[in-house]
Amino acid sequence: MIERRRFSRIIYQAPATLTQGNYQLTTCIQDLSLKGLLLWAVDEPELDTNSIVDVTFTLPDSDISINLSATLIMQNERILHLKIDHIDIESVGHLRRLVELNVGSDELLHRELEHLVDLADYVD
Repeated sequence: MIERRRFSRIIYQAPATLTQGNYQLTTCIQDLSLKGLLLWAVDEPELDTNSIVDVTFTLPDSDISINLSATLIMQNERILHLKIDHIDIESVGHLRRLVELNVGSDELLHRELEHLVDLADYVD
């Protein structure tokens, strides 16, 4: 199978809260990239696929929160695949740093950041 990813996924496990309208779900991040997340839901999710959800998580041992809006691309029981649609400038800076610390290659990180520049609607 040919790998088509343009963004490196890093294994990162942390609790996260997913919200869709009035519905709130406790989840755990399994991995993430500059463009998406893979979450595991504690309870059986009741979400609309291809709908916007808000995700919030705090970096360990800090008061730094990352807030983003994403589209639920696919759900396989309690596993949720999300594509980031919107992230504020402060959160994207923290996410970038998190990926930078885990990707292990400055060249790879810069290439991925160039791909983000091509996605004009990524950040307000």
